[in-house]
Amino acid sequence: MAVIRDQGGDGGVRAGGDRGQAEGDGIRTFPFPAELAVGGVGMQVGPMGTDHTWHADAPLHRVHRIDFHVVMLFTDGPVRHMIDFAEYQADAGDLLWIRPGQVHRFSRESVYRGTVLTMQPGFLPRATVEATGLYRYDLPPLLHPDPAQLTALQAALDQLRREYEDTATLPLSLHTAVLRHTLTAALLRLAHLAASSAETSRGHTDSTFTRFRDAVEQGFATNHSVSAYADALGYSRRTLVRAVRAATGETPKGFIDKRVVLEAKRLLAHTDLPIGRVGVAVGFPDAANFSKFFHLHTGQTPVGFRAELR
Repeated sequence: MAVIRDQGGDGGVRAGGDRGQAEGDGIRTFPFPAELAVGGVGMQVGPMGTDHTWHADAPLHRVHRIDFHVVMLFTDGPVRHMIDFAEYQADAGDLLWIRPGQVHRFSRESVYRGTVLTMQPGFLPRATVEATGLYRYDLPPLLHPDPAQLTALQAALDQLRREYEDTATLPLSLHTAVLRHTLTAALLRLAHLAASSAETSRGHTDSTFTRFRDAVEQGFATNHSVSAYADALGYSRRTLVRAVRAATGETPKGFIDKRVVLEAKRLLAHTDLPIGRVGVAVGFPDAANFSKFFHLHTGQTPVGFRAELR
């Protein structure tokens, strides 16, 4: 679902990228198709229009993952969009920020109009990633800028689009460098808005939490131990607790459990895997222990959760 310019029509966008792969849970993941970006750079920005289409393997009503960031600024609404089992309604002037790995679904009933920005992981240097909170999954995906913030964000995106489309005045290496700087400026505004919306001005993400978060993302399916993560990362348990609480307001164990529950919900809702295999996929070889864990954190049994959605 990568944004590309329409070659005719009213300046809408459509989605490409036919390399989506089904993961073990049966949910298709679509990569960022850099070959469709102007100059092959790791980002795209352009308009959403009434004539946009999406790849046939990722129709509007089907859940899928992406391995890149999508930011949509709407000029019309309402638009309903599902992200990780929560339904969000965006109105004109609102933004939706979908991060890599999140399960989401477009609405067939909604018309998507506005500006869409996509970013490939790795396009920006790590320092910028930290400063802009690109992987702050604890921050809300739906943002409501005030009039002044909206004007500044729209201006930043407009400037970014002009730089993105201008491939004639600079060699590719300088063009890419200018894009990175211009994108960083837009993302700093966006990150400030996201942090303010979540009332997390205290939540500056230091490298301790970032390393822990990345380790959990890689290992949550087999490792649920805070001490094991602390040892692997070279931190004391107390240091890890302090960093995670400062960034998210919760404990490391709570952070791990939340990620495990989210993946379990994804598998229960969108695959036909037996309950026992879902448990194994998130680190519970014993089905009874998985059911007990899931019920403790959701108030429902895995069977009940699945039945409620079908």
